[in-house]
Amino acid sequence: MTKTAKTITYAAGIFTAFWLIIAFLITSVEAIAYWTPGYYEKEYTKYQVLNDLPEMTMDDLLDVTDEMMAFLRGKRENLHVYTTMGGEYREFFNDREIAHMEDVRGLFIGGLWLRRITLCFAALAYFWGHKSSERTAALKRLIPKSLCIVTGAVFAVALALIGIISTDFSKYFIVFHKIFFNNDLWVLDPRTDMLINIVPEGFFF
Repeated sequence: MTKTAKTITYAAGIFTAFWLIIAFLITSVEAIAYWTPGYYEKEYTKYQVLNDLPEMTMDDLLDVTDEMMAFLRGKRENLHVYTTMGGEYREFFNDREIAHMEDVRGLFIGGLWLRRITLCFAALAYFWGHKSSERTAALKRLIPKSLCIVTGAVFAVALALIGIISTDFSKYFIVFHKIFFNNDLWVLDPRTDMLINIVPEGFFF
């Protein structure tokens, strides 16, 4: 194998490993949000969410949650969701919450697209290596090694961030939102905005 081919193979191994870890993290969040049976009901019961909502049943709250998650995945055009609250059939989210969730959906769908692109790169690396026995052998050695190195690096950074954020969660919660959003729509009031009451605490962490 030429020096150039070795360099490309090494870069492909590192690149593929890094993005596979990112795809794994995105899938982990998605697995909790969509594939864990009873997750939302358990969280709502744990934090007694219904006590903060005007006379709403758990079934109605779970229906609203399903619609919200469908919206985040792009399977629903808007977040104008109606339900029964306090004996009145009304819209659950207000205009401010709907506008904020439009921004959130952009991030959410962007993450899902990032995973798709990552898997495409992984497939390309596989087929590129498959055309040469030397490249195949090199990638088989490099990708597992790179995955270990990248995984260690990602978790080291994650632990460092957890340590920093835990010193003042409120401060870094604000920093996070200022990085990803160019408006103040994320500043919600639990007395008037339903969204802040129903998003599980774990999502913020």
